[in-house]
Amino acid sequence: MKKVSRDRSVKIVATLGPTSNTCDVIKELFVSGADVFRLNMSHGSHSELVLMYNMIRDLEKELDRPIGILADLQGPKLRCGDFENGYVEVYEGDEFQFDLDANLGSNKRVNLPHKEIFDVLTKGSVVLVDDGKIKLEVIEAGQTKIKTKVLVGGTISNRKGVNIPDIILPLSALSSKDKDDLEFICNLGADWIGLSFVQRPEDIVEAKKLVRGRAAILAKIEKPAAVERFDKILKEADAIMIARGDLGVELPVYSLPPIQKKLIKLCRKAGKPVVVATQMLESMIEYPSPTRAEVSDVAQAIYEGADAVMLSAESASGKYPIKAVKMMDNVAKEIESDDSFRQIIETSRSEIGTDTSNAITVAAREVSERTVVKAICCFTHSGTTAILTSRERPKIPIIALTPELSIARRLALNWGLHCIVTEKVNRFKQAVIKAVRAAKNEGFASKQDKIIITAGVPFNIPGTTNILRVAPVDESLLHAGDFE
Repeated sequence: MKKVSRDRSVKIVATLGPTSNTCDVIKELFVSGADVFRLNMSHGSHSELVLMYNMIRDLEKELDRPIGILADLQGPKLRCGDFENGYVEVYEGDEFQFDLDANLGSNKRVNLPHKEIFDVLTKGSVVLVDDGKIKLEVIEAGQTKIKTKVLVGGTISNRKGVNIPDIILPLSALSSKDKDDLEFICNLGADWIGLSFVQRPEDIVEAKKLVRGRAAILAKIEKPAAVERFDKILKEADAIMIARGDLGVELPVYSLPPIQKKLIKLCRKAGKPVVVATQMLESMIEYPSPTRAEVSDVAQAIYEGADAVMLSAESASGKYPIKAVKMMDNVAKEIESDDSFRQIIETSRSEIGTDTSNAITVAAREVSERTVVKAICCFTHSGTTAILTSRERPKIPIIALTPELSIARRLALNWGLHCIVTEKVNRFKQAVIKAVRAAKNEGFASKQDKIIITAGVPFNIPGTTNILRVAPVDESLLHAGDFE
């Protein structure tokens, strides 16, 4: 099969599910533009997840292209109990009670099986049900009962989600189910672990202890508390997802655009990948085309410099998963070909550190802007050099060469990185030859072109990037040189 190439830099994350859990569909999704596949741990058994994981890895071998896998943990999703009739109607002005009584609910009360909530709720606190459709205010808070007044009424059915927007809940981001799922998926070989409902940096620290370096941690920002503590969360996490669904329930929806813009900027400055997610092409769950507003939403995330944009139900359970990926791919390519995109990206660069690795990656980008070169090839052992190069958002492709397959898979989430697994090298001349061959074989450069190569000597030691070379792709010119 012809090599799969990408004519864009922003990455696409596609969620797998009932309409996309076969070998043929997964392959078509990847060929159409998906760079990373998301496994939603809220749905499906472990045996089903194993099947999807193996299909991705088989595809990876077939196409000889590293593919990232993001396993998204469910997190401590708060839900009410069940009702005698399956649902109740509550009306504005009604009183309604949440309690620890496990009996079936009525139009007056329902079980809320989360003792931690009863410990922190106070009079005046707001309780939201069913993604914010129903709004209640606490009028009396006790250790076993919470009495509320209905501010916005509606239908509450069995197991509907409950949100408490104004309070930091004394809940770990990892439920017992999450801990079991995390151990299972790490042993299976996931590259990224998505941590849901993060509230504090300690949530990331706890997850890292359990992961033990087997995967990288992506913190999902979907609580107001996470926004308030974002700087500290960003410091601990390996990547960020702006999960606008629950975030938009607990915060005014009009506050989301500036929050998104701010968080993307901070992630770029830190050199950590950021994914924008939720409802990006939601109408394509049912229809073959998105709305104009959805296209503009995707475009905005790309203009702001996001590393990746994500499809959820659109690719997992929607009627048109492949069309949704193709649409995302087409939007991305159109935006990145726009002159204003480069202007925005270049004016939004942040100050960088003063160490050698930072200086070399900045120099590589500046050389690429002042000379005619076709690609930046960076040798990376831990992924750091490639990530720093990605942060610079150069105009030309970035080829990340690494001897570690696990690193290549993780880097699939980063903006602009074309990842290749290569053998370890011990001499710079070997690195140059491997780089020019990779650039030529992957279609980024021809014999008449030049490329930029960055590497660290001694090789295979993380964080030692200290060399930059502009090299001809013509190997006869390389062999005629005297460098080692």
